[in-house]
Amino acid sequence: MQALIAVADAGSIRAASRLEGLSQAAVTKALRELEQEVRLPLLLRTASGVALTNAGLRLLGHARLVVGQLARANDDLAVMRGERVGMLSISVTPWVMLTFLPRVMQEFRRRMPEVQLEVFEGLTAVALPRLREGTLDFAIGPFTAAMSTHEFECEPLLAYSSCVIARKGHACERVDSLHELLEEDWAVNYSAASYDAFMQNLFWQHGASIEPNRLLRTHSIALLFELIRHVGMISYCPEPLLVCESMRGWVQRFDLAEQFETSKLSIIGRRNAMRTHAAQVFVDCLLQEVRRRSRSAARLDAELFELLQVLF
Repeated sequence: MQALIAVADAGSIRAASRLEGLSQAAVTKALRELEQEVRLPLLLRTASGVALTNAGLRLLGHARLVVGQLARANDDLAVMRGERVGMLSISVTPWVMLTFLPRVMQEFRRRMPEVQLEVFEGLTAVALPRLREGTLDFAIGPFTAAMSTHEFECEPLLAYSSCVIARKGHACERVDSLHELLEEDWAVNYSAASYDAFMQNLFWQHGASIEPNRLLRTHSIALLFELIRHVGMISYCPEPLLVCESMRGWVQRFDLAEQFETSKLSIIGRRNAMRTHAAQVFVDCLLQEVRRRSRSAARLDAELFELLQVLF
């Protein structure tokens, strides 16, 4: 399976052998044994290298999960033995990055300074493929319709609502119906798998239809802010984002007649995947920070938790 992954990533057996530090003969032998085991051809030899068959592509997804999970298990045990620096790879939805994450990171680094941490901006289209591949330990974000409960499991943290926003002074700032915004350009984020659920919640349930060319999909919160602030696009975002420092003073929400569904922020992982020690410590730090701020009398914390419901 490691050989199959290496060939898929490198594009040829020669390059895969360099990637794995093995001879070409060893990689070829491993792939032949794998084909004999599954009783299906996995590779097609071409003039430019190799390509995976349909069976090879199907097995590749499973291989990434299996090899990734074994690597995580080995890392977790090695850390417990004091032999290796651990790794933790997570994705975090933008409004959590801008509210809770800084203090969570400080506490996690204090408790586990030896762990190498990798954090992705957890917009759905970014996080979902990595969760499926098993390259993320977990994601902190909304559990969407694109995430099957047969494939993923979630631990609910907070409930929140979403709203339609624009920059202050926008030409449409006084409209009170979604239907008056259908001729505007929108900057939004959704994955291909979550398209129907996204459109249903934002437009279709209200009898609204918008031309596809009006929707610009962006997978970066920084770009989203730029498009709203400097291009004048409309967007749809979690309400807690509005109290973040980076949005104060220049953004406004529309007071629309239409209502939108409540979302649940969750810790999302692959079903039946065991958390590493580092992953559990990070989750503990996050829960601790949410509890602390939910009980705080500070003005900014009070503003934030007016928009949130604690679910744990």
